[in-house]
Amino acid sequence: MLVFAHRGYSGKYPENTMTAFKKAHEANADGIELDVQFTKDKQLVIIHDEKIDRTTNGTGYVKDYTLEELKQFNAAKVHNETCKEETIPSLDEYLNWVKDTNLITNIELKTGVYYYSGIEEATLNLVKKYNLEDKVIFSSFNPLSVVKIKELAPDIKVGLLTESGGIQNAGQLCKDFHFDYYHPDKKDLTQETIDGCKECGIGLNVWTVNDLEFIHKLYEANANAIITNYPDIPKIYLNNLQK
Repeated sequence: MLVFAHRGYSGKYPENTMTAFKKAHEANADGIELDVQFTKDKQLVIIHDEKIDRTTNGTGYVKDYTLEELKQFNAAKVHNETCKEETIPSLDEYLNWVKDTNLITNIELKTGVYYYSGIEEATLNLVKKYNLEDKVIFSSFNPLSVVKIKELAPDIKVGLLTESGGIQNAGQLCKDFHFDYYHPDKKDLTQETIDGCKECGIGLNVWTVNDLEFIHKLYEANANAIITNYPDIPKIYLNNLQK
């Protein structure tokens, strides 16, 4: 079972920053989950919220700033005890770094609240620029974005994200739409969903899993991956289980 660092090593370092990504790599994470949005000047930037207020010293919507303007804000507002200064990274900056690692990247397209027209094509083109098609998974809470990626690149791995109750018969839905993975909130994961995904050949990538008891449950269920804020602890635990 793989361990993906949720927005990087976000339990200890400012989320979705290069420091959080590099620290996740140092913690031997198998992959990194991150969030992508468009700036005002149609640049791909890594940030979770549609507004910059929670994670930076600025205010307002990501879509209303250019990349150059966003770079002026300090993205170390959360966990500033470990980092005093961080910039909001562009996806290009991240991919240029990750291409020299063995990390898998789960790129979440943030199109569930505000839809960014053309973001699927732009993100896919940047992934292709770095020849990382085999080392990425695209996911989104907006199923149309996941469908769009599959239409553009049928061989690219994709996952459907859900929350607030999940989806009944998720395995069959993913199979019918040629999705490779189902990404449920751990609170919504049932044995029925686990069994259904297994029957349909759909991999489970579950978020956000930080407790060892649930990690063990998913390991026994043969889940594909967990998405966690603390990648080091699950890696040590799973390595011991597999000895």
